[in-house]
Amino acid sequence: MTDLLAVILAAGKGTRMKSALPKVLHSIGGKPMVEHVLNAAQTAGAKRKVVVVGFGAESVETTLGTQAEYVIQAEQLGTGHAVMQAGDLLQGFDGTVMVLCGDTPLLRGQTLTKLVAEHQALQASATVLTACMTDPTGYGRVIRDDNGQILKIVEQKDATSSELAVNEVNTGIYCFDRAALFDALRSINCNNMQGEYYLTDVIDILVKSQGKAKVYAVQVDDVEETLGINSRMHLAEAEKILRRRKLVSLMDNGVTIMDIDSTFIDDQVCIEPDTVIYPFTWIEGATTIGRGSAIGPNSRIQNSSIGENTTLHFTYAHDCQIGNGVTVGPYVHLRPNTVLADGVKIGNFVEVKNSQVGTGSKIPHLSYIGDTDMGEKVNIGSGTITVNYDGKKKHRTILEDGAFIGCNTNLVAPVTVGKGAYVAAGSTITKDVPSDALGVARARQSNIEGWVNRK
Repeated sequence: MTDLLAVILAAGKGTRMKSALPKVLHSIGGKPMVEHVLNAAQTAGAKRKVVVVGFGAESVETTLGTQAEYVIQAEQLGTGHAVMQAGDLLQGFDGTVMVLCGDTPLLRGQTLTKLVAEHQALQASATVLTACMTDPTGYGRVIRDDNGQILKIVEQKDATSSELAVNEVNTGIYCFDRAALFDALRSINCNNMQGEYYLTDVIDILVKSQGKAKVYAVQVDDVEETLGINSRMHLAEAEKILRRRKLVSLMDNGVTIMDIDSTFIDDQVCIEPDTVIYPFTWIEGATTIGRGSAIGPNSRIQNSSIGENTTLHFTYAHDCQIGNGVTVGPYVHLRPNTVLADGVKIGNFVEVKNSQVGTGSKIPHLSYIGDTDMGEKVNIGSGTITVNYDGKKKHRTILEDGAFIGCNTNLVAPVTVGKGAYVAAGSTITKDVPSDALGVARARQSNIEGWVNRK
């Protein structure tokens, strides 16, 4: 195979989206739609990816970073004009140029691999990815000769009755021989009602080049792959398709999804076999979940690492690390930089933030643990609060191995409770408690006899 370079057209605003955000940056399956296109190109073997940017160029470049090279289309004067902008960047490149649309996030890498392989095997000047639609209304029809070569792509308004009967349409995705592409681009013009330079005119020029060029078509197996996103409704429809693909892939690899209609898992999430995902669960971002775990119901997990045989139910966890054999929930909030070691138990109505919780430690219920370094086998009584903020700075609480914190305790940081120490229920601890000591910090009880009768 010759070298492959992808040009992704991503300059348009997407006026029907009614958004200040460039259309190609709208998220689907947990990442911008244009990133799905880049990934598909990468899978197909593209060594370089060039993104043509225009509206919101700086935002697109910032979002994609070093994943691509960039050229500016300052005025959006059509698809042919967009590809022209990459001309200088492609100087010296001698291979296949694949042209993709940045708003087709359902496109699979396997489909592009097939397109490229057939294009190069046929030594074609151009190969068009086509789709057969039950209702091709509005699309340009692909007219072939008896040998499968394209005779023309005719727009609906210009088609004859026999051409309108053709249901094979142009998807706007192509492979070109670089030299043939740019030779033809020099010949196209904008003498049309829109005053734009169309990439389809390149196909027409190559077809009419008196046998010097070969133009073929490859049909996509699944027409859904070529759906373009032009509105919020299109975005929602594509989101549903992409997420269903992800769930099917997970189930095929041994993950149980109890209800596919109420489970939402991002494309980049990794889940090992024998894990069960309960209904109304969202798993997002760079999340990994180990074998044999149970997640949900009614849980949301973002950018977190979860070990094996761990249970999270009715839980919101983001930017956390959770070990093996951990039990969390119900009604738990695990905030960023929380690290739960193996065997930890987090009970109902608990919030943990920026804290290390050691192996086998327990925070059973109704507690806030923030900015805390907790050792192994620590027991936290109900209603315990780490008072970590003095109005200006955050301070840390240290609870050493085996510490036992009684119910309704305030630990006013910075403070340390030593190894094996106890804190009496109802205490407000402002000084360190030495190892094996009992810390008591509460007023002595007084009973006033006959008070009720006197009142």
